[in-house]
Amino acid sequence: MCTMSAPKEDKLKSVLEAVPAGFVVDALWLEAHGVSRFLTRKYIDSGWLERLERGVFRRPAPQPVPLDWQTCLLSIQHIMNYPVHAGGSTALGLQGYSHYLPLGTSPPVWLYGSAIPSWLARIKLDAKLVPRGLNLFNDPALGLTESKPGSATTLPWGWALRISTPERGILEALDELPDHESFHNLDMVFQGLATLSPRRLSALLHSCRKIKVRRLFFVYADRHKHAWRERLNPDEFDLGAGDRALVKGGKIHPRYRIMVPAEFMPATGETDGP
Repeated sequence: MCTMSAPKEDKLKSVLEAVPAGFVVDALWLEAHGVSRFLTRKYIDSGWLERLERGVFRRPAPQPVPLDWQTCLLSIQHIMNYPVHAGGSTALGLQGYSHYLPLGTSPPVWLYGSAIPSWLARIKLDAKLVPRGLNLFNDPALGLTESKPGSATTLPWGWALRISTPERGILEALDELPDHESFHNLDMVFQGLATLSPRRLSALLHSCRKIKVRRLFFVYADRHKHAWRERLNPDEFDLGAGDRALVKGGKIHPRYRIMVPAEFMPATGETDGP
């Protein structure tokens, strides 16, 4: 191992204290903490860091384990302080609202943020990361919570993943219809959303910028008739005007005027009410 002077040792100590074994930092974070590229190479040569990709480094774990997406996201959120959260179907799944997936496949991980680091697309993880912006809501911080992940790495200092609440997650997932989510999968998810908060839903629907998402939400809400649906009046939300095409071969919903698969059409006489 290389011998280092006291200033270099001080910088190394600060890195080791901030980055638990198995977690990740990038070159920007290291430079912001006084670790130059020269020092980074020294730390790699000495075994204190390992290079994952250009500009991305991991503190080696006592026992080598593959880097999972949850450990990577915890590093992004709690060490590097990127404003990123897991949302959509990922957040729903983490909170027990799983949806159907073919056997043998890992579901994509939906990440939302205004500054998602580009290197995420280059590092090898146990799932595909799908980046999204924060333009769905006027208030990008609305409807976020924390969840203890089932990470393979021991969690330090009570860290938790920043994720969307179920109320926000389902709206984010609806935004992906029909290209990246399926009507059937989200129908199965909606079936389990019996305990959503109508107050939180109302705030998110008012903040939501997309008429498509608001209309689809009420299509599903009317279909499943959970108790919270009675607390939400579609007339209080901007649902726009005119018909919206969404899927080929579908039918226009008689109340919400958006094209959906035929099986999502309401039975005759079910389009009235709040």
